[in-house]
Amino acid sequence: MKTDDRMKQHEIESVLWSACDTFRGVVDAAEYKNYILVMLFLKYISDVWLEHYEKLQKQFGDDEERIRRRLDRERFKLPKGCSFYDLHAQRQANNLGELINVALEKIEDQNKEKLQGVFRNIDFNSESALGQTKDRNARLKHLLEDFGNPKLDLRPSRTGDLDVIGNAYEYLIARFAAGAGKKAGEFYTPGEVSQLLAELLDPQPGERICDPACGSGSLLIKCGNQVKNKGSNDFALYGQEINGSTWALAKMNMFLHGMDSARIEWGDTIRSPKLLEKDKTMKFEVVTANPPFSLDKWGVEEAASDAFNRFHRGLPPKSKGDYAFISHMIETITRENGRVGVVVPHGVLFRGSGEGKIRKQLIDENLLDAVIGLPANLFYGTGIPTAILLFKRNRKKTTILFIDASREYQDSKNRNRLSKENISKIVKTYRKKTVIDKYSYVANLVEIKENDYNLNIPRYVDTFEEEEPVDIPAVQKEIVKLEGELDELRVKMNDYLKELGF
Repeated sequence: MKTDDRMKQHEIESVLWSACDTFRGVVDAAEYKNYILVMLFLKYISDVWLEHYEKLQKQFGDDEERIRRRLDRERFKLPKGCSFYDLHAQRQANNLGELINVALEKIEDQNKEKLQGVFRNIDFNSESALGQTKDRNARLKHLLEDFGNPKLDLRPSRTGDLDVIGNAYEYLIARFAAGAGKKAGEFYTPGEVSQLLAELLDPQPGERICDPACGSGSLLIKCGNQVKNKGSNDFALYGQEINGSTWALAKMNMFLHGMDSARIEWGDTIRSPKLLEKDKTMKFEVVTANPPFSLDKWGVEEAASDAFNRFHRGLPPKSKGDYAFISHMIETITRENGRVGVVVPHGVLFRGSGEGKIRKQLIDENLLDAVIGLPANLFYGTGIPTAILLFKRNRKKTTILFIDASREYQDSKNRNRLSKENISKIVKTYRKKTVIDKYSYVANLVEIKENDYNLNIPRYVDTFEEEEPVDIPAVQKEIVKLEGELDELRVKMNDYLKELGF
């Protein structure tokens, strides 16, 4: 098949976005994303299955039993009567929501190891979410017809590359995030921020990578791709997510990106960490996250008696959970070469009291490697400026790199973005620990202590721009000239007014 015959990314995205019209104005974007993305998932596995079936049919003819045995050894199993096309054929049914639910339940049951529990939080027969029976059936019928568009052919021979589907999935998540306001941060980290973290942490073949607040999993996928770019598939992904529907998105996202073996747990990372080994928290070479900013009621009561001793440096305030996540992340990296990359609000850099004590301890232990200031308005749902903190075990140097990248970004319609050039400059500066005027600075511990362990970036990176000296005589001369011209205009205006009789 010629490349020109393959389905283009923008064609897939256009069809998917038009399918969202079924729910716009009826269901909140933060909710209807689940229905659209589950349907995308079902359409994808149905098209892959169909293509494999057709190939086997050419090989084995009408020997249905033999074909099914071969299909049962595929990456996933699609039970009879449960494909997208089976549901599309029943789109006039008066119990359409129920039929979709049953099909998804059977698919989950046949793929327990990879999909168990994924569809438990999505109900296509929900009256409260999708309306009364008649309206609900009409909406679901339109949804099936939109996804039945012949242009949306997701067979591998048409898409050419699995990532085309994964990218379409992330495209939808990003569009939903743009419409979901403050709720967007619960399930999506902008792709360029995830890419920056992945490049800074530089995961290596054979390493275990974890995101304890993984949302829809985009950051983990970027880290996995970083290893793949080195020509290796030898890596393991782990994550935990507190929101049930977002956890399901992460599981499906991993599947669509061919990272089925990722272990994604559902639960509260701080109160109930699920990634355990021998009754202790698992250890990873790379731990990265974009946790909720300054989370209130994060679980300080439970942390005070934490069974895993993650908060031995001190308890963060109950209304700000930033250092709770940071503490958890540092305690789950390996002693040998573990490293952490975490997105934080700027208050983490300078707030005092309990947070100040934890920050001081982390610096005294020589764990903090770099502080990178990012532009404001990068994230959906908040315009505040953020920073990336990088921690490393077994650091040889006792200096901390500060980068002020807050002024270098692409200005777009809804939010600021980091370009490839912006990301490359940050990564190169970090790896080489380069000092660049008004951009980066390497501070020693003496300087940090002199600043009372305050990590506010302007204390270390001088971004002050001197204004050009003002030529006072020239300015005065210009003022005299302008006043003369103004007097001439007043005379002319008075003459005009007299001619008009005023």
